[in-house]
Amino acid sequence: MIQASNLKLDTSSASASSSTKPNPEILHQWWRGAVIYQVYPRSFCDSNADGIGDLQGVISKLDYISSLGVDALWISPFFRSPMKDFGYDISDYRDVDPIFGNLKDFDELVAQAKLRGIKIMIDQVLSHTSDQHEWFKESRQSKDNDKSDWYVWADAKEDGSEPNNWISIFGGSAWQWDETRKQYYLHNFLSSQPDLNFHCDALRRQILEEVEFWLKRGVDGFRLDAINFCYHDNELRDNPFKPREKRTGRGFSPDNPYAAQYHHYDNTQDQNLDFLEDVRSLLNKYPGTVALGEINSEDSLKTLSEYTQGNKRLHMGYNFELLADEFSPEHIRNTVNALESVIGEGWPCWAVSNHDVIRVVSRWGDGIHNRQFAKMALALAASLRGTLCVYQGEELGFTEADIDHKDLQDPFGIEFWPEFKGRDGCRTPIAWDDSIPNAGFSDSISWLPLAQAHIDNNVERQQNDSKSTLNFYKSFLEWRRKNSVLINGDIHFIEAPEQILAVQRSLDGEMLTAYFNLSPSPVNVAIETNTTQAVSPMGNGFEIQQNNLTLAPFGFVYL
Repeated sequence: MIQASNLKLDTSSASASSSTKPNPEILHQWWRGAVIYQVYPRSFCDSNADGIGDLQGVISKLDYISSLGVDALWISPFFRSPMKDFGYDISDYRDVDPIFGNLKDFDELVAQAKLRGIKIMIDQVLSHTSDQHEWFKESRQSKDNDKSDWYVWADAKEDGSEPNNWISIFGGSAWQWDETRKQYYLHNFLSSQPDLNFHCDALRRQILEEVEFWLKRGVDGFRLDAINFCYHDNELRDNPFKPREKRTGRGFSPDNPYAAQYHHYDNTQDQNLDFLEDVRSLLNKYPGTVALGEINSEDSLKTLSEYTQGNKRLHMGYNFELLADEFSPEHIRNTVNALESVIGEGWPCWAVSNHDVIRVVSRWGDGIHNRQFAKMALALAASLRGTLCVYQGEELGFTEADIDHKDLQDPFGIEFWPEFKGRDGCRTPIAWDDSIPNAGFSDSISWLPLAQAHIDNNVERQQNDSKSTLNFYKSFLEWRRKNSVLINGDIHFIEAPEQILAVQRSLDGEMLTAYFNLSPSPVNVAIETNTTQAVSPMGNGFEIQQNNLTLAPFGFVYL
């Protein structure tokens, strides 16, 4: 195969673009087209030999993160928590859980990251808390205390059953009886994660104060977890039934009871738009800060558009469309085109892996061409219009780890095993160096076992391999940063063979066309004479002979 470095860019072949020049002010917004690196701290690096990663461990690896060429670091929850859902059940929004360190450690992390030019974004879980939060402890005591309406409480029906038919994502009813208060409380997730009542003005104001606490500590933005779950229908109407043939997407198995309903009333209520505008007004007081929303609704693309409209709500949002099992050129084209048709002035963010789904190499790959696939997956996601989230281990081409039932930690997997094995397989610790015990993650036994496949492809080995996935990530992201057409250009797709995704990006008369082979077999593509030059030095597994492009399994090239 010809390597891209052997080819030169023929600038005269660039087609004219109909795109208009973006507003200069927009071009200087750091988050547009940025690459955000997600760290799951308990699995990144352990500094105190307790088997759990921590903030000092993240600090020790900031030079590594900086070497990737990313713009921002998104840190999954490190707040005080009983860890029933591993930090997404917060018992104190303003403190660091001792297993991760303390506020001094966090301040040091912010300072050290900024010295390296890295922005810091943190998770904010605003729709619910832990049942160990002081707010909930007070709220459950009576129906008339100061925080009695800070959570979603409802009386039982005449027969003593739940107030309605709403279902928890983690299984069973979304309602839990509380014997002290003699009412049910709502929990869209675990029963130990009661939902906050955003219809309460006092609660809403308090949440904004919790967010501002971290703005004052110097964070550059927030990833807002389950942000469309903040509001519920005040009338508590039943969700309608969903036919089995409609129970696809959104990351849920058709057999999961949650997929058996249209979730019209338990989330994504219109009142949430006003709250998002309050969040944006707060962020505007801290120039350069941003909000990225995680959106998982019945029509996630429509919701994403609504949540990012008018320069007055979220700066950007991402959904689960490319975090699903479906993988084909048609699915990606349809997803991107559907979003582009509704997003208007909003801004998308794309992710193909995170802490909640099977790693992309295992979810979409063929299990044979793992290295080639990992490189292609990054290039593809980074070629879409928008910002990109990269989950720790993607840059190493990590596959999903196989976790024995006895080692499971995730309550989601424990509940639905073996049909659904939970999220532990994508959360195993990073392998840094196989010459060190526990692959350099910890001086102790890790909270989840390290995968042998990850140990064999550890950071140290890949840094010394010029053809590794890690070194490809570094060179690709450096190349992408210098190509404004990929950061700010328009996007559309062109016709190509069934297995090929052909993406065109254009800006100010410059056009870049990328061909991605999404199959495990070689594919030939007829190309025009004036597009037969590859953009040096980017591509992998391709050969060009006259007007014919041959792509190896999961190969790609930019023309």
